Amino acid sequence: TTEIYTLSLHDALPIFSLLMSKWMAKNSTGTQIITEPSNAEERWLLETVAELARKADIGMPEVGIFQAQQSNAFATGWNKNNALVAVSTGLFSRFNKDEIKAVLAHEIGHVANGDMVTLTLIQGVVNTFVMFFARIIGSIIDKAVFKNDRPGVGYFVTVMVLQVVLGILASTIVMAFSRWREYRADAAGAHLTTKAAMIGALQKLQSEVRSEEHTSE
Repeated sequence: TTEIYTLSLHDALPIFSLLMSKWMAKNSTGTQIITEPSNAEERWLLETVAELARKADIGMPEVGIFQAQQSNAFATGWNKNNALVAVSTGLFSRFNKDEIKAVLAHEIGHVANGDMVTLTLIQGVVNTFVMFFARIIGSIIDKAVFKNDRPGVGYFVTVMVLQVVLGILASTIVMAFSRWREYRADAAGAHLTTKAAMIGALQKLQSEVRSEEHTSE
């Protein structure tokens, strides 16, 4: 009974995080939601997101700006019709409007494709399999090697080690799927704007990443 409860609680954590994702993102990044634009830039940002949302056939997301020197943006939310899209002040100040629009289209692509929900479900399924197989293999080893009829120290040690090993293997699956969803979001961004704008935005982002890496060296 205890194991079933632990497994269920562990599986619920990604779903709980998804449901709380907008609240957590706002608080962790200090994102300021634009309800009424205070200047021409904010008005353009709202109008651009609204245009992209219509093209992608999703509900109008909340739109925000967060303070960060790095050029960055994110989208989150459990429902594609109730999402949040935000950009950093660094991106807003250094990218031109076509490039900003392409980045926004990429994030809108994530929302339209349901990437947040899909990745959460995959993470939950992967966690379930990791814990399930760790317990099964741990029980087999405990009985075969340590000759225990009930779970002993060998079982718990084996389960902990297997959870780490299987967790690392599982994370590669999640990362591979995440990378594939990024490519799909890039394609959506190019479709909602233009290929040239999407390529330009990606090249500028890559250039900034390389510049940061050289600086840190």
